[in-house]
Amino acid sequence: MPDQTKYTNKLRDARVLVLGGSAGIGYGVAEACLEHGCTVIISSSNESRIYSAISELQKAYPSASSRISGHVCDLATGANLESNITSLFKKATQDGKLDHVVFTAGDALSLVPLQATTLEKIQQAGMVRFNAPLLVAREAMKHFNNSFSSSYTITTGSVSEKPLEGWAVLGSYAGGHHTMARGLALDMKPIRVNAVSPGAVDTPLWAMPEAEKQEIFRGFEKKMVTGRIAQVEDVVEAYLYCLKDRNVTGSVISTNGGTLLM
Repeated sequence: MPDQTKYTNKLRDARVLVLGGSAGIGYGVAEACLEHGCTVIISSSNESRIYSAISELQKAYPSASSRISGHVCDLATGANLESNITSLFKKATQDGKLDHVVFTAGDALSLVPLQATTLEKIQQAGMVRFNAPLLVAREAMKHFNNSFSSSYTITTGSVSEKPLEGWAVLGSYAGGHHTMARGLALDMKPIRVNAVSPGAVDTPLWAMPEAEKQEIFRGFEKKMVTGRIAQVEDVVEAYLYCLKDRNVTGSVISTNGGTLLM
């Protein structure tokens, strides 16, 4: 008689859309969901990155090749944001409704000194990170399997809880994600809504020379209990928790290496 699979099969056959799934944390979420037996749809603003990510995932999980697909969705252009999101969900649900949506999309970190901040820069800084997840929530409601087992997970960051000099604009949006998760949990019920709040993670979003990036990382590591920058596979576990625990909603799951303690 085989062992029971009460926990390891919780996500088997679920349909998961990962926005920002071609790289970084989103790619890691896509990997983990494939390992758990899900059908995964990834999106990105760059078609070549989608093809590359799908190719790499198929190499890593050859038995899951038919369970991975992707679609282009530009979240950075305000004029087309709503129509792009609507189109993405229409394509992503051609074969059935969704069980989980994970929002990990981001753009290059726009760290602008306060004295150089303009209204245009503030609005653009929130296009992908704040406006888009709200519009995704609105559209996702039409395409979910309407159940407490379904979930929407957004991404914030530890700067929402521990401010950093020079991060006032991005930190304001990150702080708003906490309220967003709680508010959406009520508006989208019974679908569960949560946020994951990573600290510093080594991802491609750190678009800068390697030496400069490592210098920044060393500064972070001095203020972390673990003494190390997180890797993608570390923080992906927090996203899996949000997908699997059918009792968690309106919560912010923090994974930050203890940086909030120091």
